[in-house]
Amino acid sequence: MTDEALARLALDIGTEAAALLLAGWQYVEPVDTKSTRHDLVTQMDRDSESLIRERLAAIRPDDAVLGEEEGQTGDTGESGIRWVVDPLDGTVNYFYGHPNWAVSIAAERDGQIVAGAVVAPALPETYLAWRGGGAWDVTAKQPTRLAVSRVADLADALVGTGFGYDAERRGRQGQVAAQLLPQVRDLRRIGAAALDLCWVANGRLDAHYECGLNYWDWAAGGLIIAEAGGVTRDLAGGAGGTEMMVTGPPDLASQLAAALDRLGARNCL
Repeated sequence: MTDEALARLALDIGTEAAALLLAGWQYVEPVDTKSTRHDLVTQMDRDSESLIRERLAAIRPDDAVLGEEEGQTGDTGESGIRWVVDPLDGTVNYFYGHPNWAVSIAAERDGQIVAGAVVAPALPETYLAWRGGGAWDVTAKQPTRLAVSRVADLADALVGTGFGYDAERRGRQGQVAAQLLPQVRDLRRIGAAALDLCWVANGRLDAHYECGLNYWDWAAGGLIIAEAGGVTRDLAGGAGGTEMMVTGPPDLASQLAAALDRLGARNCL
């Protein structure tokens, strides 16, 4: 499959999983927790990932899959492809009836993310990207190409962020956010990182930062930002990851990273 074909497959399967989640939204109950008692897992998280894995196994049986709920299965020896799946990003939003939640599916080829889709059916919004092919809002029949914000000064930037489930970590993150707030236009906390990143790609947010994200939280969204002309990075200019992910237009992301570094954001975890 080409990178575009992988992206289209992610979109098709993500759309089916999103429809499953939307249909079960009013019946949701928590069945487990993860990192803390507030880090919920619902049966719908599990059902969505099961559906995604079943569809991928039927179409791409030689691929590996990394999912939030079931971990890694398979290997990439046969095909070189690994799928990175967040079956329900924004579970707490989903549980409380907020519409900001999504299915996120990305594909790696030989360890590099080359395709991704994020489907948020309750909004409704759908995003798609593949390596070299641009990033797209495909909610409507006529796709719209995405481009990151043109805001050049951090003081004018609307910045998104997120907080961890552990109370002590949240406290450290809150202190950084409080000190950053006077330096930017304003802050937003959406509660679903995949959507945060897509909203940076379409300019609804000028930039975003967060520590504590898992790979499945940003695999698809990171590619969507890159194909929209933005970057994902850490505070030192390297590739972003769990310790810190800063995203936005290159110059603005650099300004935000520098400000966060001055505020001690390296200690957010």
